[in-house]
Amino acid sequence: MKTLRLLAVGLVIGVVGYWLLGPGPSARLGAAEPAKVGSATSSARAGLDAPPPPSPPARAPAPIPTTPLPPAPDAGGVAPPPADATGALLLPVQGIRADQLQDTFTDARSEGRVHDAIDILAPNGTPVLAVADGTVEKLFDSVRGGLTVYQFEPSGRYCYYYAHLDRYADGLAEKKTVKRGEVIGYVGSTGNASPEAPHLHFEIHVLGPEKQWWTGESINPYPVLTGRQAL
Repeated sequence: MKTLRLLAVGLVIGVVGYWLLGPGPSARLGAAEPAKVGSATSSARAGLDAPPPPSPPARAPAPIPTTPLPPAPDAGGVAPPPADATGALLLPVQGIRADQLQDTFTDARSEGRVHDAIDILAPNGTPVLAVADGTVEKLFDSVRGGLTVYQFEPSGRYCYYYAHLDRYADGLAEKKTVKRGEVIGYVGSTGNASPEAPHLHFEIHVLGPEKQWWTGESINPYPVLTGRQAL
C-alpha cells in the first residue's frame, strides 16, 4: 500500500513537472497565424503612410480671345464718325441740330412742282456753311431761288444747292475751293421766299455725265443730314 502511494505521488509530481517545464502554451494550443502582408489593414495603413503622388504639372491658362473696343463716345455720348466717312455731311446752317430738321422733300409747291429739297428755318443773317469740301461751280441770282450757290464735291458726282441767301460770304467766287464748315453765305429770304420766314433751301443733286450745274437727279437731303443715310 505504501508503495502504491509513493507511485501515485511520483506520477503527480511527474505530470506537474512536465506541465511546468514542457513547451509553452502557444506550442500546445497552436501558434497564431502571422499577419499576411498585403492584408486590408496593412494596405490601408500603407496607403496613409505613403507619400502623396506627385501633382501633375500646372497647365497654362488658355488665352482669352479679345475683341477690339469700339471708339469711345465724345462728350455728347455718340461715337464720332470716322474722319473719312462717306456721306457724312455737315448741317449747312450754323447752330441748327439734326433733330430740328423737317422732311419737306415731297411737299407741293406752286405750278404743280414738288419741293425736292428741305427748308431749314433760321434767323436772317445766320451763317450758311459748306456741307463738305468742294468747289463753287456757280453763283446765280434766280427769280425763285434768289441768291444761290451751286457747289460740286471733289469727285464731281454730287452738287449741293443753297438758295434764298441774304448775301454771299466775302470773297466767295466761282471756281473757288471751299472746305467743309466754311461760311459761304447767310440765311435770307431772297427769291420767292417769305421775308417773314427766312430759311435756307438746300438740295442735293446726282450729276449726270455732262456735269451741268442746273440739271441732275434730286435726292432727299433729310436722311443724309440726320445720319440715317450715307451718300
